[in-house]
Amino acid sequence: MENKIISYDKAVARIEEIVNLLESGEKGMDELSELVQEATKLVKFCKNKLRTTESEISKALEDNEENQ
Repeated sequence: MENKIISYDKAVARIEEIVNLLESGEKGMDELSELVQEATKLVKFCKNKLRTTESEISKALEDNEENQ
């Protein structure tokens, strides 16, 4: 994965692409290792994005309840 900002949707699409590559069995061991490392980073990114979004939604709901 390049060091650039990536969207959640693009990260998920790349994870799916990597899974398909892994399932195809056409890649060598070195490339498999790199793909697994990339997928691991993408999954971590996605988990963090989901946690952040959940926190933002919870805060917005709490703020909304306080203002009613």
